[in-house]
Amino acid sequence: MNPADHTTPPPPDPAASPPDHTTPPSDEWTTPLDLRDPVNRWLDERRDDAIDLLRRLVRARSTQGHERAAQQIVAEHLRILGLEVDVWDPDGPTLSNDPYFCSPRTDFGGSPNVVGVWKGSGGGRSMILNGHIDVVPVGDPSQWTRDPWAADVDEGRLYGRGASDMKGGSVSLLLGVAALRSLGVRLKGDVIVQSVVDEESGGAGTLAAIRRGYRADAALVPEPTGMRIFPKQQGSLWFRLTVAGRGAHGGTRYEGVSAIEKTLPVLAALAHLETERNARIDDPLYAGSPIPVPVNVGSIKGGDWPSMVPDRVTLEGRLGVIPGEPVEAAQAEMAAALGAIADDDCWFAEHPVTLEWFGARWLPGDVDEGSDLVRSLSARYRDVLGEDPVIAASPWGTDAGLLAAVGDTPGVVFGPGTTAVAHYADEYVEIDRVLEVAAIVALTLVDWCGVAR
Repeated sequence: MNPADHTTPPPPDPAASPPDHTTPPSDEWTTPLDLRDPVNRWLDERRDDAIDLLRRLVRARSTQGHERAAQQIVAEHLRILGLEVDVWDPDGPTLSNDPYFCSPRTDFGGSPNVVGVWKGSGGGRSMILNGHIDVVPVGDPSQWTRDPWAADVDEGRLYGRGASDMKGGSVSLLLGVAALRSLGVRLKGDVIVQSVVDEESGGAGTLAAIRRGYRADAALVPEPTGMRIFPKQQGSLWFRLTVAGRGAHGGTRYEGVSAIEKTLPVLAALAHLETERNARIDDPLYAGSPIPVPVNVGSIKGGDWPSMVPDRVTLEGRLGVIPGEPVEAAQAEMAAALGAIADDDCWFAEHPVTLEWFGARWLPGDVDEGSDLVRSLSARYRDVLGEDPVIAASPWGTDAGLLAAVGDTPGVVFGPGTTAVAHYADEYVEIDRVLEVAAIVALTLVDWCGVAR
């Protein structure tokens, strides 16, 4: 890949810069176990630098459309590490014609993707390290007990919007690569570090990176899994339903048909659909989840006047997609469930529910538990933490689905944050977990890509 940097980054912050990566290549490091102690020592010695880097990223308010400042920090960090750096604004008009495109915008000016490539010597397997830089809005500021952009550090936690989802994970990726570079490790396979935009809206940034030609033998996505390994993830689709009624004066409501009342059988049909779909799932990775793939209604709007019978109600929600299930099959099953309402209520025979698919979409992902990727990551987890990892299925979608389905790059999700605080007030990430994931990432790269002699 040829760098295509269209931005002018700010000068590097010495406090956040990694140490000199020019250590001569070493033949001493040949296996992950050889590197475990050196990598851990390196990370321990640079704990303050890691915190400084994470604080800078959290303070860069990278909500949608405002990602450039944070991406400049990432790009400069990758340059200091000596990687080939590619920075570009996705081409919205072209991308919007892609069948996998999903985003509320087509103008990505000021929202660059950043990719750093560490070229291997050849003969090894390649790895994409994919993190997203965009964060969701703060929400109601009064619910925060501290400044959401201050990146306060308190009792081993760094607080701020995006700390858990997923700047903590992105810093783990950067630290893992920096540790190997600084220790003089030479890999056979390529390492492709990605910092993408628009994941929170459906993955346009990752799609743009795939269409730019970035693919690999495997991918690691450090979303906030709470240190669990997710080889599988559900997908999800946003839907909009329109339920029709017949308007009338509230004083003679019997002359009308309330769209609000007709919404009740629609909600019942969605609940039944959810039960039926989840009853088919017997994957042990979902054993701890009460509803593996939910059908959620998040918005209901209807009625214009207290003294009128409402003639229209709109519901918007999210349909979970089972790993391995074609998106089209999930859509067809929901359409059939809504059509079947007419079997019990003749109103819907003449006034069927209108179903639209809109907005965000995440593709499901499915990597076999026995794959080399999962086994390698699990083994390195044991090397660093001395215990077996928890392997489960993700309750939400990530860009790993796009990487697999469109980029032919199977991806596993594993990161230091937790969804218990992601998208919430007082979001935080535990600094120890960031460093632990960094060590696991570094050793996984050694195992997966191979060490050059």
